[in-house]
Amino acid sequence: MTDERDSVRWGILATGGIAASFTADLVDMPDAEVVAVASRTEASAKTFAERFGIPRAYGDWASLAEDTDVDIVYVATPHAAHRTAAGLCLEAGRHVLCEKAFTLNVREAEELVALAKEHDRFLMEAMWMYCNPLVRRLKALVDDGVVGEVRTVQADFGISGPFPPSHRLRDPAQGGGALLDLGVYPVSFAQLLLGEPSDVVAKAVLSDEGVDLQTGALLTWESGALASVHCSINGGTPVSASITGSEGRIDLPDGFFFPEHFVLHRDGREPETFSADPASGPRDSLKHEAAEAMRALRAGETESPLVPLDGSLAVMRTLDAIRDRIGVRYPGEAA
Repeated sequence: MTDERDSVRWGILATGGIAASFTADLVDMPDAEVVAVASRTEASAKTFAERFGIPRAYGDWASLAEDTDVDIVYVATPHAAHRTAAGLCLEAGRHVLCEKAFTLNVREAEELVALAKEHDRFLMEAMWMYCNPLVRRLKALVDDGVVGEVRTVQADFGISGPFPPSHRLRDPAQGGGALLDLGVYPVSFAQLLLGEPSDVVAKAVLSDEGVDLQTGALLTWESGALASVHCSINGGTPVSASITGSEGRIDLPDGFFFPEHFVLHRDGREPETFSADPASGPRDSLKHEAAEAMRALRAGETESPLVPLDGSLAVMRTLDAIRDRIGVRYPGEAA
């Protein structure tokens, strides 16, 4: 798909905070080149381009999608626009790394996966947690049975706000609410370890606009495992996680999805701490997902084994199930 001797040429679609963070990491990678950026306005695209030294700035998404000098597009719009933006790029022949939540719902996610297959393009959800080296180490340990059979997973992600009704997190048209912005992390963490749950129970506190301010869900598996996940945009939480198995427990402190360390507890043994390698860069670095996307492109792969499309679809099914239980619908969705 790309010559492994050349830099992978990136386009950035959207110019918000996460786009800036990703691009800042990308321009420091020797095998990446950011060649174009697009926004809904030319002024915003030009400002972003000047900030990062990007040669081309477009005031519409289609021009970026049709730029044949771009190998892969990073889609960083709010998730309500992911289906449109990523779909435009895939149809034009670009590979895509799309921010999470992958889409608004599983129907849209399935449409993107179908488009990627139809056009033989690489597609990956930008679930940076799955690409984080220390999270990968944790998963390998759990898969190797270090805590025995997994019994429970607990994870939370809450921020204090408050957010006014005009904020995108309160706007149904932009897929507002805690679940898709924050809850996707605890859900994805649980499913990284246990796969797709067999049953979902959920409760929420909804805003006047009809989005979730706070959601708690209990996910269960046929193995007997269960996960308790929580998200909130009206109260800060520890943003921590734990995994309890038949032979031990792993605790991840604040910022479980980009951890500095985790602690393994096993009966009869001293706690063992596993720390991030300083050589991997800052804990909030997004370079690992970019590196994985570029590795896959050079290998001729159309999806990443670290963030497989079936896994992204499974997470979207769980998020849909939670929204069904709490009664959150976005404009244009069936009742």
